[in-house]
Amino acid sequence: MESAADKAKQPPRTSVWLEGKPAARGRKSERSDHPTGLDRDRIIAVSVQLLDAEGPAKFSMRRLAAELSVTAMSMYWYVDTKDDLLELALDSVYTEIDTARAADDGTDADADAHAESDPDTASDTASDWRDDLRALAVNYRALLVRHPWVSPLVGKFLNIGPNSMEFSAAVQRVMRRTGLPAHGQMGALGAVFQFVYGFGTIEGHFVQRCAEAGMTQDQYYRHAMGRINERPEYRGRFEQAEELMEARGGDTVEEMRERDFTFALELLIAGIEAMRAR
Repeated sequence: MESAADKAKQPPRTSVWLEGKPAARGRKSERSDHPTGLDRDRIIAVSVQLLDAEGPAKFSMRRLAAELSVTAMSMYWYVDTKDDLLELALDSVYTEIDTARAADDGTDADADAHAESDPDTASDTASDWRDDLRALAVNYRALLVRHPWVSPLVGKFLNIGPNSMEFSAAVQRVMRRTGLPAHGQMGALGAVFQFVYGFGTIEGHFVQRCAEAGMTQDQYYRHAMGRINERPEYRGRFEQAEELMEARGGDTVEEMRERDFTFALELLIAGIEAMRAR
């Protein structure tokens, strides 16, 4: 039996892409004891469906096997552990982000050189970076809302799968075209996409909470605010917040949230422009 000391000596898990079974092991097997039609892609697709429906807390290899009408042991021909499968599922949903418009068009080097020589007019050379950055941010937010389980797993895994890496590469390509100096590009990237991560995570959890309550977002918001206003100790604290929400406009929770996201994203883009011009 493995002792606690032996376990402590083992290196920490890194990634299924570095330690898991190779993709070839996930292809359809000719062995008779393997279910017909079962392969790694099918397993990953059903895993995503279960995670969307029930979240990561209820996800298990046994639950997945039941959904696929196979034995739990058959899952381990395709993946070593549940964490490996969660990481594969996480990477698979990044295909939903369209990175085509942020493809390297050969202008990055020209934009960087132009930014160094004339930062005030560098935006003319890289005229599309703002739209591309907006598109990637909007797509990432939508992914986090559509799959609320993604945000906690992003913090758990290295995210070095091919689809996740393509998204990261697209973000970096756009950031290079902003005209920011190299030492500031990662900071700008963090400012934009950590904001999107936080915004999309909270939004996704709220949408999920409303669905679990069997209410629309507006119904849940009115219900929650009504209960808060019934309590004197909370009422005063939310008066200023209500004034701000009225000032931002929008007839529905979704419209108000959309205005907040758009304004915040434009604020960050303006900040990148201001820092580039320094």
